[in-house]
Amino acid sequence: MNTIDLPYPRSCAAVDHGDAPELLTMRDGTRVTDAATWARRRVELADAIIGAEYGGMPPALDPSATTVEMISESDASRSIGVGWSRKRCYRVTVYGGAIPLVFGLELWLPRQSDKPFPVILNGDGCWSYASDAVIAEIVKRGFAFAIFNRCDMARDCYGTRDRDIYVAFPGEYGALSAWAWTYHRAYDALLRIPEADPARVAITGHSRGGKTVELAAATDGRIAACGDNNSGCGGFASYRVVGEGSERIADITRLASYWFADGFASWAGRESELPFDQSFLSALIAPRPLMFAVAHGDAWSNPPGTCQTYREVTEVYDMLGAGDKFSIVFREGAHGHLIDDWVRFVEFASRSM
Repeated sequence: MNTIDLPYPRSCAAVDHGDAPELLTMRDGTRVTDAATWARRRVELADAIIGAEYGGMPPALDPSATTVEMISESDASRSIGVGWSRKRCYRVTVYGGAIPLVFGLELWLPRQSDKPFPVILNGDGCWSYASDAVIAEIVKRGFAFAIFNRCDMARDCYGTRDRDIYVAFPGEYGALSAWAWTYHRAYDALLRIPEADPARVAITGHSRGGKTVELAAATDGRIAACGDNNSGCGGFASYRVVGEGSERIADITRLASYWFADGFASWAGRESELPFDQSFLSALIAPRPLMFAVAHGDAWSNPPGTCQTYREVTEVYDMLGAGDKFSIVFREGAHGHLIDDWVRFVEFASRSM
């Protein structure tokens, strides 16, 4: 059983909109007590949240729709300070839509091995969280590190639904869904790289990137582990249990409604009526390894609401006998994806997948 003393009891919330629907109770009232019933309940959870909050997903593709071309290879030992490490750059092309879609994938490999490497996959290439020092820590621990820019598929701004993925695969899905789908295509690309172990691909992201990786792992069971770093509203934080100074639906949809389904903003101020909460999204990943990383000084990301999600989802992991696969970690400081955050997730992935 997963036991941990959480630093944010529900009573410390500034706003409490009441309880979310129970994860382990089917719509017809049946109690979920085994993996077979959970598989049916999981379908109900996905039906409740993926369309209503995120606008659904772009169409699933066969891995053969994704091709990979290596465009460079170099010695990375000087840049990251790890002997015999290599860096490769790939051009990834996705077919099957009205137009081909292209994005770049960079891959760092540890010392040559007879066996494929586990992979840490990150789509936050549009930011600068993965420094050389971060990559060195990952490679030193025997993982390959792969990174791409999720914004190559869907731009992170208003007024861009007339290009890129929305031309290739028209739909009403938001940018978070488009970015999560790009993780799926990056996974397909790794399938074509012999040094990558497809059974041990762990994904991690920060902030809006954290929201993205949870959605990506929730909608693709091939992903072995997920690390969500300070994702807050729309990610791992409850909409019903909200801390002082924490982001709410009204805030996030005013900032970036294009991340979500059309109409999701209408739930602002009606959180108690939501037919789901973010526990639904996290529970879709069970029983695969999942880690929440929370910064005490990041009030905007709603630490009390994150602890509430953790409490609810723990019941699912425990019922499935996978309590040791679900973790929450805390650190001092503010919003950020720090080197210690990366290291903690790599160590978690190493022992859990």
